[in-house]
Amino acid sequence: MSNSSWQPVPWQGQPGQQPSMLAAHADRERAVDVLRAGFAEGRLPQGEYERRIERAYQARTVGELSMLVADLPQGPMPQQQMMAGVPRTFLPPPAPATNGKAIGALVCGVGTVFSGGASAIPAVILGHMARKEIRERGEGGDGMAVAGLVLGWLAVAFWSLIIVLAVVSSVGR
Repeated sequence: MSNSSWQPVPWQGQPGQQPSMLAAHADRERAVDVLRAGFAEGRLPQGEYERRIERAYQARTVGELSMLVADLPQGPMPQQQMMAGVPRTFLPPPAPATNGKAIGALVCGVGTVFSGGASAIPAVILGHMARKEIRERGEGGDGMAVAGLVLGWLAVAFWSLIIVLAVVSSVGR
C-alpha cells in the first residue's frame, strides 16, 4: 500500500472525543500501537509505517491521529469492564473464626517474660480450654493455643526449678 492510495476516512473516534480535541500522550501511544500492529501484519510497508509513526508523534489533535490509523483495523476499544461477582459456589470457604481463648493463651504465654512468670498459669489454663473449644466448635487458633501452652509450661517449669534450687540451697546451709 503506497502513500498515494491511502485515503483518509472521516473521524469516527471514541464517544465523547471530537476531532479537534487536543491529543494526549495516551492517544498518541494508542495510535502508534495500531500502526505497529498494522506493520507487523504486513498491512503497511516500512517507509509508510515510519512516516505515519513520525506524524503520530507530531499530531496535535485526536482527529489527526484518527486519520493516520483510519485504514487499519484498530482492535477493541478500551472499555471499562464491570466486575461481576464470583458465584458463592466457586469461592473458597470462609476461614474459621479464631478462638479468643487461644489468643489469650498466646498473650499470657509471651507475657511470662515480662511478668516474671505470673501469667504462666493463666496461659496454661487458657491454652487447654482453647484447644477443647477449638476441637468442639471447629474454630481456628490451635497453633496459638499450643504456643501459649508451651510458653506457659516452660515458665512453670523454670520457676519451679528456681524455687526447688532456692529451697535446696537454703536447707543446705
